[in-house]
Amino acid sequence: HEVSLVTAREVATALRESGYEVIELELDEHLPEKLLQTQPATVFPAVHGAPGEDGSLQGMLEIMGISYVGSDVLASALAMHKATAKQLFQMAGLPITGSHLMREGDDLEATVAAIKEKLGEPPYMVKPNTEGSALGATRVFDAGELRPAIERAVSPGKEVLIEEFIEGREMTVGILEEDDGYRTFPLIEILSKKDWYDYEARYTPGMSEHICPAEVPPEVAAELARISLEAHKVLGCRDLSRADLILTSSNDAYLLEVNTLPGMTPTSLFPDAAKVAGISFNSLMDHLIKRALRRRQS
Repeated sequence: HEVSLVTAREVATALRESGYEVIELELDEHLPEKLLQTQPATVFPAVHGAPGEDGSLQGMLEIMGISYVGSDVLASALAMHKATAKQLFQMAGLPITGSHLMREGDDLEATVAAIKEKLGEPPYMVKPNTEGSALGATRVFDAGELRPAIERAVSPGKEVLIEEFIEGREMTVGILEEDDGYRTFPLIEILSKKDWYDYEARYTPGMSEHICPAEVPPEVAAELARISLEAHKVLGCRDLSRADLILTSSNDAYLLEVNTLPGMTPTSLFPDAAKVAGISFNSLMDHLIKRALRRRQS
């Protein structure tokens, strides 16, 4: 919630500086009533995680006939459900890590046995299947840590995704849709001051460093851009997205996930890459709002 508020503040400030009248509304049980009262021309969903990023908010806006920035209901839901997204990426021939999905009601001991058979020995990455910002994610290096990690990630009605952990450099590529096609932003390498790029490293100033453009051979950067754009298209994303990838020491790339509403905080990756690409934050926000306004008019 705190990160969403920071994104909302940054977005609202930029749009006001560009001359827009901006009304900030909380995503709560009163939101439908407030939208009916304010009758916005369009909505910028400055939210991270459910229910703002998983298609729920988008579905409500669709029902109310209000246009909005970002992916539609289906693409939002597909991207948030990591296991389904991975299946679609695999069908499209994109490189992914091995994984196992633990559904509600699955036996823990049977799951642990299936993981070892399917993925081999640790290390693993254990995470909730429908969360973002690395919330609830744990790296497991020892088989004895697997059960506690799964138990930490489990919550009522939720699934847990256990992935093969690939050692490598953390990379990300932003995608921006323009009137004449797609624009891939310069590749960013993420250097975390912690063991890995967890929630604290993502949103605490000074806890991570973004190298943009990343220092990789041009053909490697082009391949990561290709994978990221294809993932955007496979999910049916709209307006913008950001793909997270791992690059091994032998320059093999693995697609981890796609974010349909990348963060817009002062420590966020998407605005950093846009700036290197020559797009100011205010111009980026103006571009996204204008796309949503055109959908309203059509």
